[in-house]
Amino acid sequence: MRLENKVVLITGAGSGIGYHSALRCAAEGASIVAVDQREETAEKTAQAVTSAGGACIPVRADISNDADCCTMIERAEYAYGRLDVLFNNAGISHIDDGDAVDTDEDVWDLTMQVNLKGVFLCCKHGIPALRKAGGGSVINTASFVALLGAATPQIAYTASKGGVLALSRELAAVHARENIRVNALCPGPLHTELLMKYLDTEEKRQRRLVHIPMGRFGKADEIAQTVVFLASDESSYVTGTSFTVDGGITAAYVTPE
Repeated sequence: MRLENKVVLITGAGSGIGYHSALRCAAEGASIVAVDQREETAEKTAQAVTSAGGACIPVRADISNDADCCTMIERAEYAYGRLDVLFNNAGISHIDDGDAVDTDEDVWDLTMQVNLKGVFLCCKHGIPALRKAGGGSVINTASFVALLGAATPQIAYTASKGGVLALSRELAAVHARENIRVNALCPGPLHTELLMKYLDTEEKRQRRLVHIPMGRFGKADEIAQTVVFLASDESSYVTGTSFTVDGGITAAYVTPE
């Protein structure tokens, strides 16, 4: 198994990429710490993992809260004795996030608090645990919008994910000789609750699909397969990357008709 004897903590584990990553990592032999802001969704993921024969504990935590981040790492170490992989996946996309003129300051602040400060706090408390384990892998969910601009604006979300990308690169350089790898995962548009809530009309969905060479939204499980690779020793020489899984959107100028 590719993740045998590894302990993987996943934030935002209650749905989407986090949920599918928990199932994939557990199937590869990892013990899972399923973290979510809602206790019931963390428990749902834990039940799905254990029902499939895996090991998982649910943890409720608000990643924008320092004490919660500290506690979730302590829970991981108490349950399993170590931490090997930190997957900082939790994030929000606010329905009222628009351009710089129309987006309210509180929308900006909330988005930054969760999407960027949350990753910082998880790394602040998680990296010492990886050190104690002799090294490990940090995977931070950014986005393809950290690499491209869009005329369908989500200014706070885009800026927050650009920050995650920059933070990941710096952490990779700082901790490379401690056997700690840090990579940013940049998914393209996915058929998840988070995006579909924003693309709530067929016109909005088609506005995005026309720019994807593969002509479809990605699946959360396709991203989860990449998470397994970045969590495993197969990626032992991979650090500081923006690992893009986007159906070709960042490579295309004109897409097929």
